[in-house]
Order: sequence, then structure tokens, then C-alpha cells
Amino acid sequence: MFDFLASPKRLSQSANAVVTGAGSGIGRAFALEIARRGGAVLCSDINESSLNETVNTIVQEGGEAFGMTCDVSKLGQVQQLAREAGNALPGPVDLVVNNAGVGIGGQVIGETPIKDWKWTLGINLWGVIHGCHVFAPLLRANGRGGIINVASTASFSAAPLMGPYNVSKAGALALSETLAAEMAGTGVSVTALCPTLVKTNINANGRIRGESSSLLDRLMDRFGMAPERVIRDALAALDRGELYVMPQADAKLIWVAKRWTPRVYARGTALVSRYASRRLSANPDTLNS
Repeated sequence: MFDFLASPKRLSQSANAVVTGAGSGIGRAFALEIARRGGAVLCSDINESSLNETVNTIVQEGGEAFGMTCDVSKLGQVQQLAREAGNALPGPVDLVVNNAGVGIGGQVIGETPIKDWKWTLGINLWGVIHGCHVFAPLLRANGRGGIINVASTASFSAAPLMGPYNVSKAGALALSETLAAEMAGTGVSVTALCPTLVKTNINANGRIRGESSSLLDRLMDRFGMAPERVIRDALAALDRGELYVMPQADAKLIWVAKRWTPRVYARGTALVSRYASRRLSANPDTLNS
């Protein structure tokens, strides 16, 4: 009677997976863990050197992995990624991790260059759109599979000085929610990963400017969670058929506060942001104390 609510189990085991942004950070952690669980992984990244490092690590551990450079902001390259998956993997794709993303911050809306908006949305939002557009029909046709879209707590926290990033991740979350509804009853699960601070190289490779970059480095060093912990929570949530996964307590707190007290939350976020910026300006080592 309730089959339309049922979700496939243990999708994280022995999966034929495609992982974007697999060259480092969360993407590399996903690729390694999926391979360790008996899966075969097609790893993609725009950086060929870091991509090869991930593939080589998996192979050296006795896993099965393949690599392909891919700019997820370009639909044609994601379509080629799907064709490569059909050729390289030992069976149909049954797990897709849309992870590729970039960081940006440090400027208010109106001062952030339009080129930065386009760059961020091209990768963080259009990359996820392209991944879902290309792979969702394949999974639906197979009647089994899972999609993990790496969003962020930024998708609902709306912190100041992060306009393009917030918008891109909010779009990725809305896309995940829509796709989950459309996939109900098809045997395909959709999970949106919404962490806060994760120890990755997003600051080094992004466009986070001024004091925001220094602040992020210090917060990451002190409070950042290891990507391995984050991805294990995401894979467990996928196996349970859960849409949202927030690995850290602060993400859950922000989720609740934003919904129950939106006006207080918005004002509080602004005050905390200004206070942190002033303290950092006055004492750059304040977060190390």
C-alpha cells in the first residue's frame, strides 16, 4: 500500500558511482569510501593532477577507479562524463555524487563582480543541474539508484558577505527537494548534504577575499570537521532514504532557528558577522586564543 514511500537500501555498497570534484576534499573522500565499500568509481575533476592522485590512491588500495577531467559548468562535458561512465564502469551507474564546487565571499551584494556571480553559479548550481539533468533519467530508467547533491548549510543560513555562494547552494537544495519528489516511487533516492565547516581546500581554490578569508582559515582550523566523517553520514542517510543530512550540530541549530524565529535569526546573523569582523581586525589571532 505504501510502496511509493519505500526507498532502496544500501545504495552505498558495491555501487557503480560517478563523483564530481573528486580531486580533493569532500569529493575525494566520497570516491575513496565508495571504492572501499566495493564500488567502482568514475572520478571527475577539472584539475587533472589532483584527479589522478585520487584515482591512483584508490587503485593502490586495490579498488576500481577511473578518471576523466570535466568542467561541470558545461553541459556537453557532463554528457560526455555519462558516456564515459557507460564505457568504464562494470555496470549501469547507480550512484551519482554532484560535489564539484567553489567558494566565494568577502563582498556585499552590489560590490561582488558579476563575473564572480556567473563563475560561482556556473559550477555550484549549473554543475548540479547538469548532473541531475543527465544522470536522473538513467537512474529512473534502471529503477534503482541514488543521487547525493552536496549543498551546504549556506543553502539556508544566508550569512552576510556570501551572496553568490548562498544563492548557488540554495538552488542546489531546492533542486534536490524537487528531484526527491519527482523520484518518489521510482526506486531512486535523493540526498542533500548540508554541512557547515569541513576541512577542505575550498578557501585556497576559491575567491574568498579580505578578512573573510582569514576568518574562514581560522574557523576551519578550529572547528572544521574531517571530510571522511561528513561523507559517511551522507552515505548512511542515502541508505536510509533521507533527503536532508546535516552532519554537525550547528547546522541543525541554524536549520531550526531560521524556521522558528526568522527575524531574530536574520538580525542575529548580521550582528555576529559584524562582531567577528571587528574582532578579527583588532586582533588577527583572536580565534587562536
